[in-house]
Amino acid sequence: MKDIKKLIFLTVFVLLISNTSYATEIIHFKHTKDDMTITVRNAIEKAKEKDIKLVFEKGVYTFLTDYAIGKYLRITNHGNGFKNIIFNFDAFNSVEVEGNNSEFIFNGQAAPFIFEGCKNIKVSNLTLDWKVPFSFQGDVINVNEKEHYYDLKPYTDGYSWKLTKGQIQFPGINDFNFTSLGSTLSHNKTTKAVDYGAFDMSLNPNFVEKLPNGNLRFHDKNIKHFPRIGTVLQSKGDKKNNRYAPAFLVRNSSNVTFDKVIIHHALGMGFLFERSEDIQIQNSGIYIKDGVDRVISIIADATHFANCKGDILIENCRFEGMYDDGTNVHGTYVEIDEIINDKTVRVALRHDQQLGFEFAGNGDEIWFIKSPDPNRTEVNTVSSVKVINDIYSEITFEDKLTSDLKSGDILENKTWNPTFTMRGNTIRDHRARNIIIKTPKKIIIENNDLSSMMSSIMLRGETFYWYESGNVEDVIIQNNRFIHCAYGGAEHAVLKVSPRLRKDFDDSITYDRNIQFINNTIETFDNRIIWADRVDGLIIKNNTIKQTFTEKPQYPDAFMFDLINCKNVEISDNRYEGTSKRILQTDEESKKTLIFKKNKGLKK
Repeated sequence: MKDIKKLIFLTVFVLLISNTSYATEIIHFKHTKDDMTITVRNAIEKAKEKDIKLVFEKGVYTFLTDYAIGKYLRITNHGNGFKNIIFNFDAFNSVEVEGNNSEFIFNGQAAPFIFEGCKNIKVSNLTLDWKVPFSFQGDVINVNEKEHYYDLKPYTDGYSWKLTKGQIQFPGINDFNFTSLGSTLSHNKTTKAVDYGAFDMSLNPNFVEKLPNGNLRFHDKNIKHFPRIGTVLQSKGDKKNNRYAPAFLVRNSSNVTFDKVIIHHALGMGFLFERSEDIQIQNSGIYIKDGVDRVISIIADATHFANCKGDILIENCRFEGMYDDGTNVHGTYVEIDEIINDKTVRVALRHDQQLGFEFAGNGDEIWFIKSPDPNRTEVNTVSSVKVINDIYSEITFEDKLTSDLKSGDILENKTWNPTFTMRGNTIRDHRARNIIIKTPKKIIIENNDLSSMMSSIMLRGETFYWYESGNVEDVIIQNNRFIHCAYGGAEHAVLKVSPRLRKDFDDSITYDRNIQFINNTIETFDNRIIWADRVDGLIIKNNTIKQTFTEKPQYPDAFMFDLINCKNVEISDNRYEGTSKRILQTDEESKKTLIFKKNKGLKK
């Protein structure tokens, strides 16, 4: 009896803690059909306390940009610029937003929620959508590859576009238009997933004409991959302009919880976190609203974490229809531009969507990566940072720099790396990868249902292009269900480990380490399951792999397990049901320490 009472007490205590409210000022909003932007702006700006809670009566609310806060924002992996901010929370001790299952409808170029320098954040029971999506789509009616054109029946209800001087322009809101189709994919009209064999395309047709029946004919001499008749072609505009802002931007904040938050559309990512810590996204979703004919939910990643730390948890969520990864967790590499003195370097941010990003602060520990070795070497602590402009900063360290440091070497922030857990989620029917992750701390990916256009899980640090750091050191991928993966046109695998390093780095040196892929179920039509490059310590054990015949294999000559420059790989106790004979490919280095045993239906 005492044990039962103790259990009840502990359960109640946990529930009380999880529902703790720090608010000393509670602001209630009654439902109205009028524009709510100025109302919430005034309420936040006039708040008397630093611990506030916004409570909305259940209803559908409209937010226009006429009275939004205008501010220039530097947003990683988006386009920097002047943004229209609806909910602007700056330097609060705690912020709570209780939606009571309300729906917020945004219009035009809006950045819905910005949290900057807040210590406790909780957003609950809320759905976000846009009245008009920033996209263009049409049914593929006809294709003529010889004459380089395709015909679309454009969608009109709920969309905004016009044909002007032989080009499609959309959406024509806030005096903004995309003047080319830009990033484009074809979709299965029934499932709304990216079409089998589809390739990413960046389209800029030579000329568009309106046919007598109202359909549109797109003449394009540069198109390489024509869509299939019967699919839906969807475009989100050119890369330079198609990432306006995420639905939620959280920066320099801590103790963050999103619970039962749904996003049907956004003009960038869904949830974006920069230099924030201890984050939970639970029971939430990003997906297309039931009953609408859109094939896209949000414009970019569902979730994205740049230089975060503490514990990150994504649990019991549904991510579908977005035009980039389900999650991307990474640090940032900066490149040494010049060594100023024995304690100071000038560094550069090298990707245009990282400009203005805060790489380091006082007290941060920094790793040095010196080519040709891609591994982390000595650690030094930042004593000061002088920002020169959006590209360059001067970093001064407490200790002297080593004599072998040179221009072109890479720095990585050691302090800002999280542990990461992704559990019980469904991620499917979207562009790109389900999960792409790079953190040296503990990674657990378990009990998820995954289906992907590209690789379902990708582990990839990059010392060029995106400059997203770094290598992984402790990964468990277990008890997941991978169904119909890597169905886009480009070659991928269920799990792909592939460092993207500059040519001056030695590609024979291992990069990632200690990865376990265990107790998973894979049902897919193509051969590639694990494709690993430069891994030290990879266990592939007790997985069930079933070949399906829903689609024709796109890369039938690829190997199920493909190892390049790997060490200490074990492939054991796996079961295979299928007809493929191309099971294992290894180079000489990988063979030296490979263990391959007790696999049913798999032969070397």
